[in-house]
Amino acid sequence: MFEYINSKQLLVIIILLLSSILACLCGLFIGSYKIEFFNLFWGLLSPLETEIILNIRSPRVLLAILVGAALGVSGAALQGLFRNPLADPGLIGVSAGAALGAVFAIVVFNSAFLGFYFGIYLIPTAAIFGSLVVIGLIYILTSGFNQAGVTYMLLVGIALNAIATVGIGFLTFISSDSQLRTLTFWMMGSLGGATWNLLIPAFFITIIAIFVLIFLARKLDIMQLGEIEAIRVGVNVKKVKMLIILASASMIGACVSLSGIVGFIGLVVPHLVRLLGGTNHSFLFIGSALMGITITVLSDLLSRIAIQPAELPIGLATSTLGAPFFLWLVLRLNKK
Repeated sequence: MFEYINSKQLLVIIILLLSSILACLCGLFIGSYKIEFFNLFWGLLSPLETEIILNIRSPRVLLAILVGAALGVSGAALQGLFRNPLADPGLIGVSAGAALGAVFAIVVFNSAFLGFYFGIYLIPTAAIFGSLVVIGLIYILTSGFNQAGVTYMLLVGIALNAIATVGIGFLTFISSDSQLRTLTFWMMGSLGGATWNLLIPAFFITIIAIFVLIFLARKLDIMQLGEIEAIRVGVNVKKVKMLIILASASMIGACVSLSGIVGFIGLVVPHLVRLLGGTNHSFLFIGSALMGITITVLSDLLSRIAIQPAELPIGLATSTLGAPFFLWLVLRLNKK
């Protein structure tokens, strides 16, 4: 896996790693309540500062790490799978499916018996269930297509995305004022609800999915030459496609269930990493994970300090970066 990474790409990975570490340290120590960095090493943290670091900012930074890595890696994987530079995790409908499940839980079940029974796990469970439903529908509806399966999978995902958006709009329309405020903030993305109990399952799902994708990186490189050529050299194309879809969808469902919809990370990050170091997926997955972490953690930090003591949704911060880049990318592709 790592033998396909050249010296330039290794240097880029080291720089991105250092950048992500620095971003995480900023996320831990900077905020409405500023904490001195060196007090941690000298053991001079007050009980209040210890509580803030351990139970408020650390879960939030870890969630930002998971969301950034998941969106970055899945974006790179789906762009390679569909061979489409405009593909992102929301393209196949998984993000919208997870959002529909969460919105349904907020509007319909949150005040009912299930809300009492599941407690804090109600919305994440509903979101993951929504993403799994979309995965199942994609698999069922495209199982009859052979070599053109990826194209039809893309079209089915777009259709399911539209259907889920309609469902979200309807539930938003019938929601109460308090539910509407929760929905609005959640749909724009927020990392404020991160807790250790919620993070543990998402952590393992995301880590396993990322390692699966990194393991498939070389096979995905070969598939860029075309599926027929990949089959000729022994790649099980159908298996690789389904593993990429399942790995991407599972970690996106897990992360969206906790953070809400965080836009443009999956679209923008892989392109920036390609510009820095190249297109082979062994490098691209690692670089996209690290850059996704850096951008997401810094975006969350910006959302926390921009209008203190209030908090902006993180989706506004990421869209501020992503929307202009998306427009530039479309115009660049049109010129070609």
